[in-house]
Amino acid sequence: MTVINLVKIPVHAIDLSPGSHLLISGVTWEQYEALLEDLGEDRHMPRINYCNGTLELMAPLPAHERPHRIIAYIVTAILDAQGRDWEDFGATTFKQPKRAGLEPDTCFYIQNAERARDLMRIDMTSDPPPDLAIEADVTSKTTLDAYAILEVPEVWIYDNGKLTIYLLDHGDYQPSTESGVLPNFSITELIPRLVAQAFATGTSTMLRNLRQQLQAGELTL
Repeated sequence: MTVINLVKIPVHAIDLSPGSHLLISGVTWEQYEALLEDLGEDRHMPRINYCNGTLELMAPLPAHERPHRIIAYIVTAILDAQGRDWEDFGATTFKQPKRAGLEPDTCFYIQNAERARDLMRIDMTSDPPPDLAIEADVTSKTTLDAYAILEVPEVWIYDNGKLTIYLLDHGDYQPSTESGVLPNFSITELIPRLVAQAFATGTSTMLRNLRQQLQAGELTL
């Protein structure tokens, strides 16, 4: 679908049912930014990504939203047990002007937590990208192209009970069995198991058990 003038489409006309997703080609950067401005910063839907002229609109299902939030809780529990700093930037919009704009499902500054601590606005000409982005691919299939343009060093994609780690290597993502953020854990095995536990016993119960295991040294730090 080619867009002639996206900025003339009324915002209320963009009505995606939960679980749906729309790709629009031929969109200019100016049209993308105008749409973001019209929708405002306080919106919950739709989620909007842009990469080299293609606009993606998504209306996530709970099946999309819950896994990445659970994974984020797991990540912070492990980082806290390690005594490491982190900053959660959620679905903040990151932009590389004229090329890519992206709203991760959730993302973290870890290695760069100190630099990101007081950031209220992101300027990617001077600010670093998040150190870790997490996507749960139920509503749509994530493209890594925008992440590569933004130079996010590590992306986790959780899809249908499986976690894949992608590490940025010379501008392209390569699947990896080891996380750069949490190198001493078998993340691809641990995360799916803990997410399944959260669905079976409740997220709070899973997290309490995880913290106890971490404190007792039953999981490698």
